[in-house]
Amino acid sequence: MNKYYILLITIAFSLININTIYSYSLPQKVLVGYWHNWDNPLAPMIGPEKVHPAYNVINIAFATPRAGTDYDIYFHPLIIKKDDFKSRIKTIQSQGKKVLLSIGGGNTTIKLDSAMERDVFIQSVLRLLFDYEFDGIDIDFEGNSIRISGGTISQPVDSCIVLLIDAIKEIMKEYSEVFGKKAILSISPETAYVQGGQSGYGGVWGAYLPILDALRDSIDLVNVQLYNSGGMYGLDWKIYTQATPDFIVAMTEKLIQGFNTKGGFFQGFPPEKITIGLPACNLAASNGYMHTDSVLMAMNYLLGKSDYFTGSYVLLEKNGYPNIRGMMTWSINWDATDSCSYPYEFAENYKRIFNIQTNISKNDTNTNTLKKQDLYFDLFPNPARTEIVIKLPDFCQNLLPIDFYVRNIYGSTVDKGTIRSLNSVINISKYPRDIYFITIDDYTEKFIKD
Repeated sequence: MNKYYILLITIAFSLININTIYSYSLPQKVLVGYWHNWDNPLAPMIGPEKVHPAYNVINIAFATPRAGTDYDIYFHPLIIKKDDFKSRIKTIQSQGKKVLLSIGGGNTTIKLDSAMERDVFIQSVLRLLFDYEFDGIDIDFEGNSIRISGGTISQPVDSCIVLLIDAIKEIMKEYSEVFGKKAILSISPETAYVQGGQSGYGGVWGAYLPILDALRDSIDLVNVQLYNSGGMYGLDWKIYTQATPDFIVAMTEKLIQGFNTKGGFFQGFPPEKITIGLPACNLAASNGYMHTDSVLMAMNYLLGKSDYFTGSYVLLEKNGYPNIRGMMTWSINWDATDSCSYPYEFAENYKRIFNIQTNISKNDTNTNTLKKQDLYFDLFPNPARTEIVIKLPDFCQNLLPIDFYVRNIYGSTVDKGTIRSLNSVINISKYPRDIYFITIDDYTEKFIKD
């Protein structure tokens, strides 16, 4: 370890208050969202501590190279003052959520071509981790940042890959020594860089596979971007198109099962390390957006919660993969805006997918086996001006009474009460005109106050 690292670690210890060191472990299920460090007229910046409560892994986007380099990494909050931003990060972490520094993005190139560039990359990233006390890093290198010209998955030869692997290993090691815990490591490649390696191993095709393979023991989350992509082969050698349920299911099973490439066999990842990466709405990405109901159907099939599936891909694992860790989206800012369908449609769909049993038939009247998490309800009229009616199915009679909560688009509770009958009326006449979410147990529906 050189003198710079010794000095850096000494400084870091002086900056870190032991009371602000939080547990490494990720939540059992995760909703990963990217938070923009800039303002967009259609997706304005929001305080990172004010995002929808379902987001429990927040990737701060982005740390990028200093001008004139493609390896010296820099980050500074653009609108929020630095000390205030650091305070907000601690607020988020105190809630049990994880805040990662995402390095890269689609508009920048990061490429390590020498040992000197590798060392500068390591030092600059560590400096940011120590200063802001992030819980770890997210690697989102795109474009020309990573390419393959030869070698194999287990023995890469390209410096941009070999040096990056060495750099991440060193960052993980130094972080652990300073903080006394493991840094969370998430990798968020585009589809061509991973699943694309089946059809061709070279250039960007399969370029992330050596990185995933070399770092698999340290990686906590693999967030493949199932958008901004062309068609890709499934394990059945049929081509599946993005923005379809087939694409979600086929690409995810491929990542779990592993697949052959010209660079050797890529061993898959356990479902516990995999999230399903989709755009929050149709304006968030160039393509790849899917309606929430289509996402729900694909996820239910993939998770083994339902046999109903309108796609053509057939899972090799008939029972599905119930241990898939969660979902990822680009981005929180887009999800929060009403420029698309409605605010937080992605977060609410995530809750619907992972927090309730959606494979219970509405005609199932076996109330002896039903529990509160099987509950669903209908809501009308919607939009409404003075009142809404909540209609519960007959099998819920034995679950009454049950509480309800109404939240606004910022996640704040504006009303609560108790449902005592299968048909209940809730007075909303005093609500301001806006979009609201009503939750009964773990089931949530959106309504609009007109």
